[in-house]
Amino acid sequence: MLKEFNCRFFVSEKPCRYKLDCPVDDTCPKYQTMGKRILIIKLAAIGDVLRTTPILPALKEKYPQSHISWITDQSSLSVLEENPYIDRLLTANYENALRLQVEKFDIVICLDKDTVASSLASLVKADQKLGFALSGNGLLYPLNKEADYLFRLGVSDELKFRQNQKTYQQLIFDALGLDEKYGEYVIHLPQKYTTYGEQLMKQWGIHNGRLVIGLNTGAGKRFATKRWETGSFVELADRLSKDMKAHVMLLGGPEEVERNKEIASRTKSKITDSGCHHSLKEFMGLISQCHLIVTGDTLALHLAIALKKLIVTFFGSTCHQEIDLYGRGKKLVAGVDCAPCYKGNCDTMICMKSIHANDVFRACKEVLGELL
Repeated sequence: MLKEFNCRFFVSEKPCRYKLDCPVDDTCPKYQTMGKRILIIKLAAIGDVLRTTPILPALKEKYPQSHISWITDQSSLSVLEENPYIDRLLTANYENALRLQVEKFDIVICLDKDTVASSLASLVKADQKLGFALSGNGLLYPLNKEADYLFRLGVSDELKFRQNQKTYQQLIFDALGLDEKYGEYVIHLPQKYTTYGEQLMKQWGIHNGRLVIGLNTGAGKRFATKRWETGSFVELADRLSKDMKAHVMLLGGPEEVERNKEIASRTKSKITDSGCHHSLKEFMGLISQCHLIVTGDTLALHLAIALKKLIVTFFGSTCHQEIDLYGRGKKLVAGVDCAPCYKGNCDTMICMKSIHANDVFRACKEVLGELL
């Protein structure tokens, strides 16, 4: 095999970024060997993909000469694009699944437990495999002994709900045998999206250094149990506007259109419904303009963590101990016997009802501190 085929810049079907004619040896002035070829399989959900990114600088630290490929769902591409640690970003589709079965890697990392990801981890050729794969009888299993605890966390409610005190990042670092302390999420938000948020703030008359607090009101389709009460958002918005003189901005996706309209119509104060039509990066541009984000355990929480915003978040059906706010926020945890439960729906929603607007307001004051 010609040595240039191992160059990290070699594309094979077209000229590389430097537009140089590839020689038949390694005399190209831009030649760089790939070193360790690493494949990360982490498809979804978007928030889980994002909170997996702390492994990237740790891998580059451990393997300075390496080429990292990451395969993910189409929906998650936005949070990984232009990541400085990813050499090749692939979309999970039929063509790339075939391609990866032909290629050979030094290390394959699969941190997904779903069938598609774990099947791919079983099929791809590699000298070392870490995380999870699918066995011949169609069942998930840990690929290495370090991943056993994370595997057991998925099959034992007692372990996951009550015994475990490790964050998600610590869990995956342990599963990969990475000894160092994990760092921040790694994300790149192009300036044009920050500008997008700035322009909308001017359009809405939010300027002159006024305190801006974003209320993310949704929770996605899968976990309706993460959704805080509409009336609680109304009460909180009025308290923040009146007592803190803050400009309150409602955030959400397509599923929150009617919910946010209702909240805005019921508040006594003037608040801004930012709309639910923004792309993911435009949504991040809006978050970047807020001093504080109030949200449940959903995608907006992870975007706010990635953008290093102050955060107040609440937990009912999910495990708060797995979330690291990196010292920039406060968690409110439902004190009810049935939580956490990881149910998608609930007839009583007792956990969310147990978290009162006054408690969230006090948490906002505490987190904002000197900004008030």
